[in-house]
Amino acid sequence: MTDTANFSDPEKDDVEINLDALAPDEPREDDVELDLGALGSEDEPAEAPVDLDIDLGTLSDEDGTADADIARNLGVGSVVDEPEEVEEPSQTATNQDAVDAAVEKLREELSDKFGQWYVLHTYSGMENKVKQNLDARVQNFNMEDYIFETVVPTEEVVEIRNGARKTLTRVYLPGYVLVRMDLTDDSWGIVRHTPSVTGFVGQSTTPIPLTLDEVVTMLTPSVIAKVNHDMAGQAPSPKAKRKVEVADYEVGESVQITDGPFAGVPATITEINVNNQRIKASVEILGRSTPVDLEFNQIEKV
Repeated sequence: MTDTANFSDPEKDDVEINLDALAPDEPREDDVELDLGALGSEDEPAEAPVDLDIDLGTLSDEDGTADADIARNLGVGSVVDEPEEVEEPSQTATNQDAVDAAVEKLREELSDKFGQWYVLHTYSGMENKVKQNLDARVQNFNMEDYIFETVVPTEEVVEIRNGARKTLTRVYLPGYVLVRMDLTDDSWGIVRHTPSVTGFVGQSTTPIPLTLDEVVTMLTPSVIAKVNHDMAGQAPSPKAKRKVEVADYEVGESVQITDGPFAGVPATITEINVNNQRIKASVEILGRSTPVDLEFNQIEKV
């Protein structure tokens, strides 16, 4: 039987309220049931503490990343910062130390040697020939006590030709040779009259000796080359890196693409990256100039 309640209003129709609908016998699916007994009462305390389980994931922002600051402010859980990564000593640092040690050793050796260093000006391409001729003249005229050493500063470069890399040793200062000597009229004459020598570097006819720092600077490239050879197969340090030169390509040059999706298409070089062995070039596609990125082995001269 259904319980009903009637409320009479002299001016309105009667309204009937079904009390069973307000308190159904069976709970609905969306009802929330709270067991207050689990929390205890004044007469009968709870048997065990109530654990609160809070999911910090609900504190995530839109991109799904938990907001650690919110978690800290709530005092919920603990946020542990990740330890910073400790970089191990690299091979680069080892090679750099080797170069610095070799340069310092060079400086010490130069400071202990007799005489002063002078620069000879020679015909370009005749540097090694001048050294050979001058060394012979020193012996022939018995000038070993005045002219001690002749050096052609060199360096190592990596030349890229037709896509192939090749390490070369070349003259570091084309047209110049270093000579360590005691300057006298006789020693000056022996050096000055050596074939292919055009004169000393200095003011008028007065040669000016180099400082120790200038000599170290001129001879450092050959020291770096020696370090590269001694540590062959290991990663070179930034200071020990060889120069890289492209012998047969230049910006603005027209080339033919030989490999890749643009094979057979002519291109014009706009940029050369010698260290990565790549170029940027412009090709014409459907009447429009389009930039492309290519390796050296993907192009050839027209």
